[in-house]
Amino acid sequence: MATTPSASAPHPGRPGGADAKSPPPGASRHTYAAIDLGTNNCRLLIARPTDGGFTVVDAFSRIVRLGEGLATSGRLSDAAMDRAVDALGVCADKLKRRRVSLARSVATEACRRAANGRKFIDRVKDETGIALEIIPPQEEARLAVLGCHKLLEPGDGPALIFDIGGGSTELVLVDPGDEGDVPRIKAWWSAPWGVVSLTESEGKASIEGPDRVAAYGRMRERVRHSFARFNELLPADKDNIRLLGTSGTVTTLASVHLALPSYDRRAVDGLHVPIEAMREISDMIAQMDGTERAALPCIGAERADLVVAGCAILEAILDIWPAAQLGVADRGIREGILRALMARDGHVL
Repeated sequence: MATTPSASAPHPGRPGGADAKSPPPGASRHTYAAIDLGTNNCRLLIARPTDGGFTVVDAFSRIVRLGEGLATSGRLSDAAMDRAVDALGVCADKLKRRRVSLARSVATEACRRAANGRKFIDRVKDETGIALEIIPPQEEARLAVLGCHKLLEPGDGPALIFDIGGGSTELVLVDPGDEGDVPRIKAWWSAPWGVVSLTESEGKASIEGPDRVAAYGRMRERVRHSFARFNELLPADKDNIRLLGTSGTVTTLASVHLALPSYDRRAVDGLHVPIEAMREISDMIAQMDGTERAALPCIGAERADLVVAGCAILEAILDIWPAAQLGVADRGIREGILRALMARDGHVL
């Protein structure tokens, strides 16, 4: 449910346009890349460091549904693996064309859970040359925080950063650090529900059927139950709290909130939306059938079947962390990887 970032003027962590030919004066000549292969999407960013940030020179995102059917079979299907390998082949071509110096490529929940996940990693290496690293949930959460924490609202209270993926949802409780510092992680949790796994747990027929509102309630309850132990770790005093989401779900719902005719990263990344507005949009989407959801410009047919599960996960998060508004980030794991790679080479971001 993510989209390829649109071009904009260079700024720390913001794409600078896929047609850039060379780094600005004084910038490093090294080119870095990050690939994030999730349960639903394959995403790539290629960037060069600049003063205080980086400029993205190329980007790619494709829905591959690698985890489709995984919940019932325990394995990655041949068709899903073929889709992912094809997308990774595009990434490999971009890495060569942009002469990438250093890259990190990670795979998350689908490959962690699949019985044939390791075999798939070997196939990717053989066919594309890309060495995918299956990372644990804690590393996935750390990278997401590193990639998007700069969009947290200023404040002294604790913050919850979350990433709704295809096969899992990562929740990270952080304490504010000094301005510009990466917040300290106090607790984190990985729930086994993402937009693909939760959709398959209920069944598309139920989500589309006449009792779809009841199906939505069941999905919310599944997610709420999976958050129960993490909820015990949250502070009882929820004053001055902040909430930031990085995922296709939150960027899509923010686009609906803005009534955008098409997705515009510049309008969405860094936006803050009142919680009640997000709940109203989630409730509206849960009541729609597939045709009605597909007619919404920033959802479309490609995302219409999975967005309901994303809404259910989001509302379960809002239940445990009742912030006044939701910060929206169109950045996350890939940006976290890039920042870590560049920092290791001495760049101040």
